[in-house]
Amino acid sequence: MTSTISAAGSIGPAGTTIDTLRFATAGSVDDGKSTLVGRLLHDSKSVLTDQLEAVERASASRGQDAPDLALLTDGLRAEREQGITIDVAYRYFATPRRRFILADTPGHVQYTRNMVTGASTAELTIILVDARHGVVEQTRRHAAVAALLRVPHVVLAVNKMDLVGYEEQEFDRIVQEFAGHAEELGLPGFTPIPVSALVGDNVVERSAHMGWYAGPALLEFLETVPVGAENADAPARFPVQYVIRHGEVRYYAGQLVSGSLRVGDRVTVQPSGGTSHITGIDVLGTDVEVAYAPQSITVRLADQRDVARGDMITAGADVPTLTRDVRAAVCHLAEQPLRVGDRVLVRHTTRTVKAIVRDLGGVGELSANDLGRITLRTAEPLALDDYADVRRTGAFILVDPADGATLTAGMADLAELAEPTEPA
Repeated sequence: MTSTISAAGSIGPAGTTIDTLRFATAGSVDDGKSTLVGRLLHDSKSVLTDQLEAVERASASRGQDAPDLALLTDGLRAEREQGITIDVAYRYFATPRRRFILADTPGHVQYTRNMVTGASTAELTIILVDARHGVVEQTRRHAAVAALLRVPHVVLAVNKMDLVGYEEQEFDRIVQEFAGHAEELGLPGFTPIPVSALVGDNVVERSAHMGWYAGPALLEFLETVPVGAENADAPARFPVQYVIRHGEVRYYAGQLVSGSLRVGDRVTVQPSGGTSHITGIDVLGTDVEVAYAPQSITVRLADQRDVARGDMITAGADVPTLTRDVRAAVCHLAEQPLRVGDRVLVRHTTRTVKAIVRDLGGVGELSANDLGRITLRTAEPLALDDYADVRRTGAFILVDPADGATLTAGMADLAELAEPTEPA
């Protein structure tokens, strides 16, 4: 069968393209995330024969008659021994309708930072709830992370419906409770789906046990949910990663992280504010008239601007905010606490600048897995977008200048910024 490759690199039958959905799973301990993921892979025929045989042998050694599908994702030895998910497990699979990149994230509170890592690039998050226990503290915490990261789509998967007799009232009670919390967090909406990962109800195939539920099975929803809306609608943002000189011509290389660029577009180079227009765009060695996020491209400008790694090329009237005062929501990732007065490096797209921590939302310090708010003062201006509008250019990380360790993940909130800093 002949295949074609789309601009985003997706492969499909001749004449068609298949897009990719990145999604993450989250939920409290023992809500059944690993079993759900295992069921999703198994029932969608995405498990190799030798993998399934290995799971069957491991399950039989434990005295289990049926294969424990959780073993398909709990790959670390410590995870298998303790029966918990510790690290983010990435899985790749495909159906005839879509390709998927799945991040199975831990449920324990001490691994909240791992959930932030897995969900930071996701377009959808599945929050799992045990139908017997309903919404618990970790459910609320994971919903808060999804809201913090502005994940475009959230699925509330009410699992273990078989253990509550497939009762519609139990499902409705949990959905209503979660809806109240979602409204408080500012989640734009969510899709509730009743499932039983162990049995397979409403995971890949619709369940015969819940005639009262008229919605899609989980995989059906994953195959049809819209993706890529942010990149299609967002303003053009092109952080320069590398400058290539060929004779007297300079080529600016990097990834177009949002929007599109076209030959002839009038552009602005941030943070200098210099303007020019595009005379050429190259994608994979081929000249093109237009490029779309998330393509990796090289750009040629009409004049020899002083453009370097860390600069950002933008087009149109919707430009990022230049500022040295950064306020953001954060999740602290490192074991060492973050304190007011700490000197850090801010890595934003391809730019790295020095900064000092000026405020932590009134608390003395942030410890590992803490969610909070931060105010920074940077040595040089950053070209920031509100994270709610453009995730890639609204996100940054804080780095320890001594050893390069990642400290904190941040999501800029321009509504709380001081007056923008004008370019020098």
